[in-house]
Amino acid sequence: MKQIVSIVRKEMRSYFNSPIAYIVIIFFLVFSAIWLFYINGFIARDTASLRSYFAIMPIIFVGLVPALTMRSWAEESKLGTDELLFTLPYRETELVLGKFLSAYGLIILALLLTIPLPITLAPLGDFERGEIVGEYLGVGLLGAAATAIGLFISSLARNQITAFILGAVALLFITLVNQINVVLDLPTWLASVINYISLRYHIESFIRGVVDTRDLVYFLALTFLFLYLNTKTLVLRKWR
Repeated sequence: MKQIVSIVRKEMRSYFNSPIAYIVIIFFLVFSAIWLFYINGFIARDTASLRSYFAIMPIIFVGLVPALTMRSWAEESKLGTDELLFTLPYRETELVLGKFLSAYGLIILALLLTIPLPITLAPLGDFERGEIVGEYLGVGLLGAAATAIGLFISSLARNQITAFILGAVALLFITLVNQINVVLDLPTWLASVINYISLRYHIESFIRGVVDTRDLVYFLALTFLFLYLNTKTLVLRKWR
């Protein structure tokens, strides 16, 4: 546990000693607010619901998460510092969890900074508190899965730019893959498989304030799967 904490501290210092953390958090807060009040027209809609606000989060994460994770392993590989990490008394699992918790911690921080928004809007209408809690839970789980995917892709890339592009493309695909069912008339079983793959499909229940255990299991399983793959990638890099 101490090893994981030390890695998290190192990564956090690295994030906040560069503009990355500040740019990502400010972009997240500003863009989501612009979407809610100007693009989506929250005031004009006169509806006491933040569904449209949280519904855009999967799309925001397509660009935001790769920006956080692109340097995690790709930069280590480019600079050769990954070889130094492998010589330290850290297990691959500890390295992966340390990187994951630091990047995911920034996403949670960004989400926490949005809490004043529903609090400020609460006097304007009869907002459903349970729905908002479900929305935050869903976006938090989405952030965990997206971070695990971004880290895995970073472990495969040789530089930050490649990691960002591949991460964004992968997240865009896995987020919007269910839109294929809107365009094509697929067999029911195939449509169900495509829906199950989609991040956006599984967060829709949370956005409605419904906590479905199937969606909960999906996000947790996806997170653990890509953290596991990330660990195995490090093992292969260590012994190549």
